[in-house]
Amino acid sequence: MTTARERWQAAYDAAPKRDADFETLSGVPVEAVYGPDDERPGLWPYTRGPYASMYRSKLWTMRMFAGFGTAPDTNRRFHELLAAGGDGLSTAFDLPTLMGRDSDDPLACGEVGKCGVAVDSLADVADLYAGIDLRQVTTSMTINAPAPVLLAMYVAAAEATGVARAELGGTLQNDILKEYQAQKEFVFPPRPSMRLVSDTIAFCATDMPRWHPVSISGYHIREAGSTAAQELAFTLANGFAYVEQAVAAGLDVDDFAPRLSFFFNAHLDFFEEICKYRAARRIWARWMRDRYHAAAERSCQLRCHAQTAGVSLTAQQPEVNLMRTAIEALAAVLGGTQSLHTNAMDETMALPTEKSARLALRTQQVLAHEVAVTNVADPLGGSWYVEALTDELERQAEQVFAHLDAVGEGSMLEGVLRQIESGWFQREIADAAYTLERKRNDGRHVVVGVTDFLEGSDEPPPDLLRIGPEVEESQRKRLAARLADRPEAAVHDALARIRSDAADAATNLFPSLLDAVRVEATVGEVMGALADVFGRYTESPVI
Repeated sequence: MTTARERWQAAYDAAPKRDADFETLSGVPVEAVYGPDDERPGLWPYTRGPYASMYRSKLWTMRMFAGFGTAPDTNRRFHELLAAGGDGLSTAFDLPTLMGRDSDDPLACGEVGKCGVAVDSLADVADLYAGIDLRQVTTSMTINAPAPVLLAMYVAAAEATGVARAELGGTLQNDILKEYQAQKEFVFPPRPSMRLVSDTIAFCATDMPRWHPVSISGYHIREAGSTAAQELAFTLANGFAYVEQAVAAGLDVDDFAPRLSFFFNAHLDFFEEICKYRAARRIWARWMRDRYHAAAERSCQLRCHAQTAGVSLTAQQPEVNLMRTAIEALAAVLGGTQSLHTNAMDETMALPTEKSARLALRTQQVLAHEVAVTNVADPLGGSWYVEALTDELERQAEQVFAHLDAVGEGSMLEGVLRQIESGWFQREIADAAYTLERKRNDGRHVVVGVTDFLEGSDEPPPDLLRIGPEVEESQRKRLAARLADRPEAAVHDALARIRSDAADAATNLFPSLLDAVRVEATVGEVMGALADVFGRYTESPVI
């Protein structure tokens, strides 16, 4: 029987290594990991990292978030980021697209292209990724309620250029549960929305082996005001709910769980953030093995993307945001993230300019290549403080799981859904946000440049990226031209098939979505067809 050290060594030796000097700046050689033989990265329960060699084999993906105006506008920014050394794309969509509305919808007026790129049809997606080899670049799409529709467009656009769906690598956020809990960009009621998620998981399990069909996101829960422990607990509880939903749909856990991924916030409390990632990996491994009987190692390995905290940025003295972001990014790296986005210093005021986006990317590059934090896995592991705080975050998370399990009468899925419907998640987050805001107002929580150290706070803001009304006019003209030049009968038939498939709970909806977008059915039309069957959700106010 092999020892833990031997298992780790075999995995470490088998992994390719970067061409780098694994030593200090003074030339002192360093080991890949320090600590007990049975507590190493790549070994269950993966507290110290999901992979034996961690960043010695591969640096995290530097995935810069971009999206504004029309598809050609964002395509140019994508090319700029790739030329600057970024190696992954992350697409931000505008509010109408996020809400499943077309640019000519009356409710879209004034919002087209403002907070992300406007996407109405397949032609927009083709323009968005034009000139980019989708075999070589992984793509993340930050979208939820219409996520299956946008993935269908991405697949169709790639296949039109000769790239097979099985070759596509990337991540679809597609995390609808946290929309009801925190971000509020939902369209349909929770239960039919969960069906769309499991249909997408099933399609990706068979047709897109390199694709992550859900990025279970704590980021927006934290941005809404939760504590780190709540972010950890609510996010993993949502993950367990998706597992149960997929299993209930007939999938074997090991057929889809290896492609589930997570998305966490990298906030300002340096050590708490590091411990949050460590606790998340340990909890996920234990629950997947013991509760959901996963047998595959990758089913138990939590892999995550992290993004620095947007809510920590300030409009006052915006250059200070560079320091905040660097510290948050360092916490994510020391916590063992697989992918990272760093916010730009002006992002609290507007979409980032080209210069500020490049500086945000440079922050990651300095961490990766100059600071030598990539040589050793989990360098803070074994610290009495880090280990104790990791244990405490895990304990608090388990309290939440026990509560949800009891509410769901033995089902985490039912517990999460019932507590969304009752408003429990929303109240918990609101209470945490209120508590923190009181600390700021009472002077117990200092915000540099806002509550204290105010010299320079009245300086004029830097140059900002402005999205003018001409963008909306241009996008509406683009949409009108496409609507006038498509096969209307085929669109009518495709939308009718979506309604028919939606009414049959046993039918996977993804093939009909794919057929509809190929004939240029728009995001709004497809979502409208689904709403004809599922209805539209209105949230009850939480006080």
